[in-house]
Amino acid sequence: MIWTFGRPTIATRTGLILLGVLAAAPVSAHVFLEGKQATVGASYKAVFAVPHGCAGSPTVKIRVQIPEGVIAVKPMPKAGWSVDVVEGEYAGEYDYHGNKLSSGVKEVTWSGGKLPDKNYDEFVMHTVLTDALKPNTTLYFPVVQECETGVSRWIEIPAEGAGHSHEGKSPAPGVKLLPKP
Repeated sequence: MIWTFGRPTIATRTGLILLGVLAAAPVSAHVFLEGKQATVGASYKAVFAVPHGCAGSPTVKIRVQIPEGVIAVKPMPKAGWSVDVVEGEYAGEYDYHGNKLSSGVKEVTWSGGKLPDKNYDEFVMHTVLTDALKPNTTLYFPVVQECETGVSRWIEIPAEGAGHSHEGKSPAPGVKLLPKP
């Protein structure tokens, strides 16, 4: 920035305007889960909020990795978008309404739509959080956001015991797990 005495130069005014815009920008503008808490052993409606594109480029694909212990995943269709799932084996078996599940959805992808950088949207799935999950911890859902130009990988998971942090460059969306009532 160029500082002068008297009347500010164009460079000074531009610098001050940019500084004001950057100060007003959200500190952690990343994909996040709307519901911040969920109960172990219960249903959870996971709402992934996408507040922006990739450095100004429109979002065209959202991929969500399903963590172990999350079963019965049903993604909500979204007008103008295709939804696909990747299924695979679980690390163990889970009880679901008296049935034993050993495989299910491991990844959900919404694609084919176009979410401009200036707009906000949500991508939703219904899940069940099994009793195998540990209460009083945070469960993370890594997300890859693909844009017309660029990719944002919201995949950073803090070390165990570190708690949920938004300090990383690319924090994975997380939900705090509560014990059964």
